[in-house]
Amino acid sequence: MEKIKAIIIDDEAPARDIIKHYLKDFDFIEVIAECADGFSGLKSISFMKPDLVFLDIQMPRLTGIELVEVLTEKPEIIFVTAYDQFALKAFELNAVDYLLKPFPKRRFTEAVNKCVEKIRSGKGNLIPANQLLAVKPDPAAPVNRIVVRKGNAINLIPIEEIRYVEAQDDYVMIHYTGGKALKQETMKYFEECLPGTDFVRIHRSYLVRVQQIKKIEPYGKDTHVAVLESGDRLPVSRTGYKNLKEGLNF
Repeated sequence: MEKIKAIIIDDEAPARDIIKHYLKDFDFIEVIAECADGFSGLKSISFMKPDLVFLDIQMPRLTGIELVEVLTEKPEIIFVTAYDQFALKAFELNAVDYLLKPFPKRRFTEAVNKCVEKIRSGKGNLIPANQLLAVKPDPAAPVNRIVVRKGNAINLIPIEEIRYVEAQDDYVMIHYTGGKALKQETMKYFEECLPGTDFVRIHRSYLVRVQQIKKIEPYGKDTHVAVLESGDRLPVSRTGYKNLKEGLNF
């Protein structure tokens, strides 16, 4: 029987050791790598193509949620974390199961058996994990960066560097001080996660940092254009203009 390849990604060595200890009962599962942060974990997944990933959520450098956002491979995922506020949405993040630390061996065995059955039956993931992120758990802390993938590179864009966000079909284009980057996400998500005191929806296709707006010019009947410090000119809808005037005293 061909072995199932697994990778463990957790910043705590004792947590990785417990998983490896429990996996001794599964002689057909081979741990091919263990990583202490999201960046090295993402690199290992991309290079080694595991069947199964044990993934912590709260990690330095790149969180488990951010890793899944940019993950183009199709492994089965078991989330292993101490933060139960993510539990309700775990399965919508393409997870086979969710283990809350500290977990008993019985619960671990149950999760692994479920995953093995899915892999052996051929009913595993058929599309990349990042395309299944229809719903993400609410962040434990305010969002302060956006993770994007450019080719093989992973970029972390600080919120304060974002100039505006532009809708492009099923994606958004993030315009920031370092350039621009495409991300598979909705405008609604950015409208909810970016600070409302700093960003305003000026059009159904544009969300803009208020400080970037140099002036508002009339453009035809009942329409306006926002001229940004960068020189970009963006349409302002009637509702967007109202948001600027009422909500931000523009």
